[in-house]
Amino acid sequence: MIRWRKGEVVRIRREWPGAVELDVAVPEGECRALAYPPLVGRPEPGDEVLLNTTALAMGLGTGGYAMVVAVPNRLPQDPDGPGHLVKARYTPLQATVLGADEQGSPHHDRLREADSLDGMPVIVADLHSALPPILCGLYASAPGAQPGIRVAYVMLDGGALPAWFSMAAARLREAGWLAGVVTVGQSFGGDVEAVTVHTGLLAARHVLEADLAVVTQGPGNLGTGTRWGFSGVSAGEAVNAAGVLLGRPVAALRVSEGDKRERHYGVSHHSLTAYGRVALSPADVPVPELPGEFGERVRDQAELLAVRHRLVSVPVDGLHEALRASPVRLSTMGRGLEEDLPYFLASAAAGRLAASLLE
Repeated sequence: MIRWRKGEVVRIRREWPGAVELDVAVPEGECRALAYPPLVGRPEPGDEVLLNTTALAMGLGTGGYAMVVAVPNRLPQDPDGPGHLVKARYTPLQATVLGADEQGSPHHDRLREADSLDGMPVIVADLHSALPPILCGLYASAPGAQPGIRVAYVMLDGGALPAWFSMAAARLREAGWLAGVVTVGQSFGGDVEAVTVHTGLLAARHVLEADLAVVTQGPGNLGTGTRWGFSGVSAGEAVNAAGVLLGRPVAALRVSEGDKRERHYGVSHHSLTAYGRVALSPADVPVPELPGEFGERVRDQAELLAVRHRLVSVPVDGLHEALRASPVRLSTMGRGLEEDLPYFLASAAAGRLAASLLE
């Protein structure tokens, strides 16, 4: 159930495209809140705001903000632009956007008959935190490629719905590491909107003119401790979409040495389920050449995927240095680069393999 509070904006902490972080006074004290100006308007100090405090009360690691639902005395202007795709449908904050694939779009004719990615590499991962290290590995392995390589991020709707929630995506765009963001399904707020992951991939290729796409959930994910009750299962479906559209799927493994839970230690059971059970199209699976007993465990676990996919051993030399030079902070499940280095190396290895496919 939703938890509600009324509050007053005390100060603006920081902002990035599409989002403003605030301190808000509520009856219990002050809380950290997030507003999306395109949806609710831009709050200013002294404004009264209506807050949804559900995530804050639950202590969610990724989404631990109170969310500004409305600024009653400072409503945004009604939109007057084109677009009839409704996303976050039938929720109080449903938004109308212009889809690249809808009839009123200038890209409709281009996408109406589009049916191929023309062999474009598509790197798929199950967590949003894989996006920055994938790009670190890509650019470190393709010297001189930036800004020559155009990379699109295709954001699935298993995590955050607004692309504006992702500070990483905003910073990567500022750094020139992303040519654009495509939001698909119920997610919205990207540079390009699309209805499905299929049209999202086609838009990445034919609208953003991407050479390569990275597909993940938005920040945050939903898991239940069961094999199938995890939003990242959609990674397998993204592999299928890339395959059926004649792309070159690259399935990034989720690897962890910092997570001691048996189902996640080494290759996560989520990767084995998404790629081993859901993904029916063959993909290249980069297996990082990690040292010691842990590296051997990862290689043994990855062998389970060889029934359908092509396992590619990828050296990780130089990738630690590339990850340290990331333009955005690296973090996954609350762990930083040095706390779970194999996770980031495995993601960077996917970027390294994809770089070789562009040659």
